[in-house]
Amino acid sequence: MAITKSTPAPLTGGTLWCVTIALSLATFMQMLDSTISNVAIPTISGFLGASTDEGTWVITSFGVANAIAIPVTGRLAQRIGELRLFLLSVTFFSLSSLMCSLSTNLDVLIFFRVVQGLMAGPLIPLSQSLLLRNYPPEKRTFALALWSMTVIIAPICGPILGGYICDNFSWGWIFLINVPMGIIVLTLCLTLLKGRETETSPVKMNLPGLTLLVLGVGGLQIMLDKGRDLDWFNSSTIIILTVVSVISLISLVIWESTSENPILDLSLFKSRNFTIGIVSITCAYLFYSGAIVLMPQLLQETMGYNAIWAGLAYAPIGIMPLLISPLIGRYGNKIDMRLLVTFSFLMYAVCYYWRSVTFMPTIDFYRHHFAAVFSGIRRCLFLFTLNNDFVFRLAR
Repeated sequence: MAITKSTPAPLTGGTLWCVTIALSLATFMQMLDSTISNVAIPTISGFLGASTDEGTWVITSFGVANAIAIPVTGRLAQRIGELRLFLLSVTFFSLSSLMCSLSTNLDVLIFFRVVQGLMAGPLIPLSQSLLLRNYPPEKRTFALALWSMTVIIAPICGPILGGYICDNFSWGWIFLINVPMGIIVLTLCLTLLKGRETETSPVKMNLPGLTLLVLGVGGLQIMLDKGRDLDWFNSSTIIILTVVSVISLISLVIWESTSENPILDLSLFKSRNFTIGIVSITCAYLFYSGAIVLMPQLLQETMGYNAIWAGLAYAPIGIMPLLISPLIGRYGNKIDMRLLVTFSFLMYAVCYYWRSVTFMPTIDFYRHHFAAVFSGIRRCLFLFTLNNDFVFRLAR
């Protein structure tokens, strides 16, 4: 039998702002950790006596665990409550971050990165859900704009902060900085969200579906992460991972479509808004990943930038949303969001075409900076508008 609770009134005033800070900080913490270790791999590998190729498992292990945890968040939240799951995730994310910073060999570090990735999975969807649940309906557009701003800024701060820490402090601090942030989030949420738990029901976990999900998503993530190192399909390992992933994902769709207790609610794709939103966000993130992952690597490996300057070259991707998101949040209800989405994708096309014809090894810092300004504007437009107009509308 489901445990029902009366819906608490939305928060107001200083309490609402403190909760907003706490939930945004949790999102920032998770997004920061997805990129902060990228520039630190050579340093970590050298300190732990491992090769750089072995050190990349620090990134891969987190990504695989995170990709697996996100789809099961809904079922877990339904079973134990959104707030309780969120608090547990923050607690163990912080503890695993502490253990990562204290690791003395690569195997131990990878183990705790897996734990960290599993705990990181629920943070973004639950922080967004809890934020919208506790905001007055007329202010939810503004809340979503603030949340989107955090998602944009954190991945840009990661490489800059990671490079600075590795150049000036011990590499362990790239993980240890999560601990004080986690304590702040827990303190504020335990104090201000007390008695605001969501409804729960004793949902059974679909083990066959979970197994197929782990094999499919895990195999796909490892294949994508290790493909370049292993020479893609010239490697038997990559071929095996691809076959396992494809078979598992196809089987997962078939199983979940016929299961009475699916771990993934595929019926959501019957909503046109949801389907268009998911496809659009997927395409947008594919484009955006080139800016925050591939371009900084190009600057460091080909153009001689260090980690800090490579991060600074793309800092406007995170800075521009600071200026634009509040405006969208205030006036977003008066604008046709479809126009903003279309405009953002047109900006993508123009900007990437401009990059393709002007970016040379001799290009100066300011041209990179100029391109990053437009990247920040379009990133803010597509993330906020897609979440608000397509996905969030599903709940209404």
